[in-house]
Amino acid sequence: MEIRSTTDEDLDVFVDTVHAAFGHFPETPVEGGGLWWSALETDRCLLALTADGRAVGTAAAHSFELTLPGESLVPASGVTAVGVLPSHRRQGVLSAMMRHQLSELRDRGEFLSVLLASEATIYGRFGYGPATYTARLTVPRHQGALAVPRARGAADAPATVSDNGSVEVLRRAECGEILEEVYDRYRRAQPGALSRPHRWWALRAGQPPISPAPRYVAVHRDADGVPDGYASYSIESGTLTVDETIATDDAAFTALVRFALGHDLVSQVVFQHVPPEHPLRWQLADRRAGEVSGDMDWLWVRLLDVPRALTARGWFMDGELVLDVEDPFLGEHGRYLLTVRDSKADCVPTDREPDLSLDVSDLGSVYLGGTAPSTLVRAGHIRAHHPGAATLADALFRAERSPHCLHWF
Repeated sequence: MEIRSTTDEDLDVFVDTVHAAFGHFPETPVEGGGLWWSALETDRCLLALTADGRAVGTAAAHSFELTLPGESLVPASGVTAVGVLPSHRRQGVLSAMMRHQLSELRDRGEFLSVLLASEATIYGRFGYGPATYTARLTVPRHQGALAVPRARGAADAPATVSDNGSVEVLRRAECGEILEEVYDRYRRAQPGALSRPHRWWALRAGQPPISPAPRYVAVHRDADGVPDGYASYSIESGTLTVDETIATDDAAFTALVRFALGHDLVSQVVFQHVPPEHPLRWQLADRRAGEVSGDMDWLWVRLLDVPRALTARGWFMDGELVLDVEDPFLGEHGRYLLTVRDSKADCVPTDREPDLSLDVSDLGSVYLGGTAPSTLVRAGHIRAHHPGAATLADALFRAERSPHCLHWF
């Protein structure tokens, strides 16, 4: 079997093979673009070929930036379009492609990669761990009133998020530049968020609101008229579904939620991609009105260079931790002393006794601060070598807020 990078001439073969692997047929091109594979970077796509030259497997990677805790922006390869024809599964094709791809990423000087897992049981064995989570919130419109909480100790002073801005309804085709600019501002401050390169917007390659699918967009502007948030939505059979709500502050987010919940002629509002611990449910006058469903993992993280990855992100307390990290897929093992002082980390090999022993996939899960190390200790994934190790790790790895990723790739 041969694994090689593709050329422009291979694109049709690549697209046909990955669709066949999932049992689908390629979509028919539409005016204005919108084909998801149009954003693929040909030199970052791989084909697995049999001895007689037949394509039986595919894998690809997008060039993104990932926002880490502390608002650090780092290169991240977004692994996608991974598939093996049903006739060639369980013959080592997938493992060979994953090993080849990870080697290429290291050759590019990258220290982490990310993906969205089609199945939760596949990618852990390749060193990926779930690092961000998302859910869907459904609110009956007649129960959609927002509460106005009062500040403790100030009975006459509402502790509400003030908003002097405005909301304007536009068609998707009218506000492409606004969406791109607002999303870019948002993702730079949100741990776990990925960049959306300009070519994605230009090619309309992806899911709404990037794609050409018909959508209305509620654009929020601040008191000076500057766009600082948007909600992409559609209405069908009495349900208003918000694809994504992007806002650069809580006031804009609340204004967009109020707009959606106040829409006439709908019976319920569905908010897709609500991050964990988001205050939206607390803002409802009837907290039980919001029904959470579709709670699942989203972005998976794979570390390729542990010291570089740990020193790249921001930290929010001082401390020391010795991590004993196994990487079974690549046959590697390392023990590292993580020292954090004044929000910066140093990470070096050490012979000291470990505080925690863990798989590289578990380190990927805790890396963005969305999974507490103590949770994985209790689950039997991580071994804590003394009683205070998990508590210290929880405090060290926490982020300034829950990591969240909206981008589909």
